[in-house]
Amino acid sequence: MTTALACAIAVLACTGTALAAQPTTKPAASRHETLVIAGAGDGHGVGMSQDGALGLAEHGYSYQGILAHYYTGTTLGTVAPKQTVRVLLDNGKILTMGLERYVRGVVGAEVSPSWPLAALEAQAVASRTYVLTSHAGGARFNVYSDTRSQVYLGKAAETPETDAAVAATKGQIVTYNGQPAITYFFAGSGGLTENVASAFPGAEPEPWLRGVTDPYESGPLRRWTITITMAAAERRLRGLVRGRFNGIEVLKRGWSPRIVAATVLGSEGPTEVSGPELEARLGLYSTWAYFSIDGPHGTRAEPDLSHYKAPRGSEPVDLAPTAGVQSASPPSESAPSTGPSSSPSTNAEASASNGATAASPGVGGAVSG
Repeated sequence: MTTALACAIAVLACTGTALAAQPTTKPAASRHETLVIAGAGDGHGVGMSQDGALGLAEHGYSYQGILAHYYTGTTLGTVAPKQTVRVLLDNGKILTMGLERYVRGVVGAEVSPSWPLAALEAQAVASRTYVLTSHAGGARFNVYSDTRSQVYLGKAAETPETDAAVAATKGQIVTYNGQPAITYFFAGSGGLTENVASAFPGAEPEPWLRGVTDPYESGPLRRWTITITMAAAERRLRGLVRGRFNGIEVLKRGWSPRIVAATVLGSEGPTEVSGPELEARLGLYSTWAYFSIDGPHGTRAEPDLSHYKAPRGSEPVDLAPTAGVQSASPPSESAPSTGPSSSPSTNAEASASNGATAASPGVGGAVSG
């Protein structure tokens, strides 16, 4: 038994799912076939969905209600407004500034100033909390000025609307049991967010970072489909493919359909891979993905041993091999890409600084937005 197969069995044993002693047997993939990926959402899926927050605001939610929805069991607290933060700029310089000035330079860079005030206020509180709980540079600086943390554009991002949202929430942060609670956010959920321990390999569970339904999220990447040639997929998965690339088998999904673990199927055996690494290698918009192979004789779904069941109260999860309603441009074959995002940031470095591995930009905050 190979080490990779033993790992796959161990993963499935934790979920009560039995795996046969031999890897899935499937015909060798033809060079004329393509890998079809039908997915949902934009970003890592943890915490606040920015497109979902927009939808909630449009349906009458206050910023307090929006934050309470995405950060389970939290309340709002306050901090001294005279606190300072340190931001590492693209030129390598560290800029020190007041907390509120920093937040004014973030909100308009993360979401559209045309959004309802409640959505802008929710972003202001989330961004303020995030910078206070981030230690991207240890003692040197708090955050990066780009998508490794959250985007900071200074005065270029300030508008009357976003400045009003920052002023209305001055000093307010998200707390859990009286302590600041790290506030990951991302662009679009696809209808469900995710538990932090399922989204970030190595992350510990956090009671306020649990998957929730996202009923009003309707972002541009709520549903998407990407098609990649088998040869291009093999190149992107170089180092994981043993022999010739034959497809992808899903082993485990999270609270949402986001992939936690899968195996890359090769002619010489399987290799286990995490959902975030698979997303980064293939240039997907999220780890919420279903795989099929399309060829001269039709389309066949790839093996899925996760036996995923959608949470009670959520809309049915139906992503058949060709169910994606938005067709995304195939990523460049020259290098892996995380694809475009509906908003600029994603708190990526945050996951790394909290014991998780940021496999692609936006794993912490918003690659999403």
